[in-house]
Amino acid sequence: MKRLLLTLLVIVSHKSVAQIAAINDTIVLSRTQAEALFLDKNISLISEKLNIDMADAQVIQAKLWPNPTLTIGEINLWNNATAQQLPPLWGNFGKTSQVTAELEQLIQTAGKRKKMIAMEKVSVDIAKEYFKTFLRNLKIEFRNNLTELQYNQAQEAIYKKQLSSMQTLLKAYGNQVKQGNVGKGEYIRLKATELQFLKEIADLQKENNSLQKELKVLMNLPATNYIKLTDEGFVPDNKNIDNINLGNLIASAVENRPDMKVLKLGNDYNDNKYKYEKAMRTPDVTLGVSYDRGASLMNDFVGVGFSLDLPFFNRNQGNIKAAKLAIDQGKLLAEEKTISIQSEVLQSYEDLLVTKKLYDSVEADYEGDLDKLLEAYRKNFLQKNTSMLEYLDFVDAYLDNKSILLNSKMDLNKNLEELRYISGQEIN
Repeated sequence: MKRLLLTLLVIVSHKSVAQIAAINDTIVLSRTQAEALFLDKNISLISEKLNIDMADAQVIQAKLWPNPTLTIGEINLWNNATAQQLPPLWGNFGKTSQVTAELEQLIQTAGKRKKMIAMEKVSVDIAKEYFKTFLRNLKIEFRNNLTELQYNQAQEAIYKKQLSSMQTLLKAYGNQVKQGNVGKGEYIRLKATELQFLKEIADLQKENNSLQKELKVLMNLPATNYIKLTDEGFVPDNKNIDNINLGNLIASAVENRPDMKVLKLGNDYNDNKYKYEKAMRTPDVTLGVSYDRGASLMNDFVGVGFSLDLPFFNRNQGNIKAAKLAIDQGKLLAEEKTISIQSEVLQSYEDLLVTKKLYDSVEADYEGDLDKLLEAYRKNFLQKNTSMLEYLDFVDAYLDNKSILLNSKMDLNKNLEELRYISGQEIN
């Protein structure tokens, strides 16, 4: 029994260690590596691509001819005294049997088949642009999540560093309180600051958990992975922003943005639909070959014929008018979309310049000087050259400034990504 319990304990221990190891399976990625995983493994993208294949299948379907129709009827399974004798079908069978057979083939007129193929080919192009639009929407969500995770990690590192420093002070002050060298009030004040740091770190970790969930779904990673991003790409290259030509950007957005292309292709589809509906005014012809045994002047009668609708009442007037109105509507929508895209690009560009101006206003060595000044305050506080109130006030100011600097970097990144999204271009 003891051996059994010991064995079970070892198994459970190993299982627990394995589970902990699995949960802490950290994967370190740069933004470039993360995006490569996203583009390769995202399930929604893989699923959306199938719409293109489905549209291609409709082109194949449109190219197919209608099937011929075979009709066999008037077969008598019995006979009576009035039955006439006919030559047998084979052997002695069929001397009193009657049968008719008819083979029909629909012939589409006025180029309907070609016009339908043209419509379906435009549908393939529309499906491709819808995929690009879907990718564009998913990509900005993914990239903004990466930026927020990088911001979250940097913010958490700042607070953890201050927490470590505060805990060192608390340990020293705790010893001094025990020895009666300092009052307990100062120790409590430091302890309150420590709790504040712990609360900030806990909130950041909750945000981190939410971002981890979103990114693992977007990259199709196991739930047990923990994503850690490098700092690469968090701050965009300002030279690329300075080199942006607004006029070219607006013109390119109007010409190449996927949702604008969908609208233009929709107009092409409407043009083809209008041609198809006009072709539907011309009746299709059905050609037929018929065989009749025992029900005509000949024992075995073979004849040919055709059928078509007579377009006296229905000349497809309603569908033609609707298709023409769709063309007019599409032109108006394209005009409105053009103005909307131009305004969106201009606003996004101006927002980026405002954010860049704030970011550029910070001197290059300001952040380093801020770190050095904090360390100087800390040393002076330990040497009793600075009061606790002055030290803690500066710590608060330091954290506020660090947060402003990080936010300016994140905003610059997000505004540039927004301009990429609005313009439909990869501005590197």
